[in-house]
Order: sequence, then structure tokens, then C-alpha cells
Amino acid sequence: MAHTPVNHPARPIYRAIGGLTGLYLVVFGVLGILESAGDDILAQDGTRVLGQGTNLGFALFSVLVGLVVLAGTVLGRNIDVAINQWLAYALMVVSLAGLAFIRTDANIFNFSIATVIVVMTAALVLLMVGMYGKVGSDEESEAWHKARLVL
Repeated sequence: MAHTPVNHPARPIYRAIGGLTGLYLVVFGVLGILESAGDDILAQDGTRVLGQGTNLGFALFSVLVGLVVLAGTVLGRNIDVAINQWLAYALMVVSLAGLAFIRTDANIFNFSIATVIVVMTAALVLLMVGMYGKVGSDEESEAWHKARLVL
């Protein structure tokens, strides 16, 4: 029995929100690459893009994650659900690690507090999108609704 809704009525809206989140990550990453071009890949300097601390390594990571989210959004068919959920967990780990190491030499992605907040917010949005974007048959949807009414 699935614990997430199947065929949620707002599914297209959630899918669009996931795509916009992926697009934001790509735009942020591209701007980060342009801003930090010529620096070391894991430079710990004052490079900021859209108010967030970044470096070439995190910019490349953002582009990669954003492109994967966009690819999942285009493919659909519950592939986007799995991609969004797994990348949400990965972004949460990156965000919390960034917070833990923010004022140390281990801050390899040059995170600032703003970066931590934005990455965690993107992770939570992707998790929400993954939870409400599942598509299934009418039987699966009806079974989920019946189980929900029993609880």
C-alpha cells in the first residue's frame, strides 16, 4: 500500500513546480560557473551568485542536479517522482553538511547561510513534488482513497 496519493488532482501543478525548481538550479549553476570561471573548483572565497555563496564545484553540482530534475520532469511516468524524492534527500544532506561546516576549512562548496536555506528549501519542494506527483491506474487511486477513508 502506497503512503502517497495516487493521481492527485493538483499533479500537473506539482510537476510544473518541480520543473521550475530544476530550472532555478540550472540558472543558479550557470551564473555560478560564469562568476567563478578561472577560480579553483573548490575555492573558498567571496564568490556570490543571487545572494548565495558558491564556487565552481557547487555551480557544476547545481547544473547537474537541475538537469536531472528537468529530465525527470520531461520524462514523467513516475520516473520524476523517484528522481525528485532521491534528489531531495541528497540536497538535504548537502545542505545540512554545508551548515555543519560553514565556518570551517571543510566548507568545500563555499556555502553561506543563504545557500543553506535555499538548498534546503529546494530539497523540501522537490520532496513535496515527489510525494504528490505519482500517477497510477484508477484501481490504485481508488485503493488509496479507500485506505485513506479507513484511517
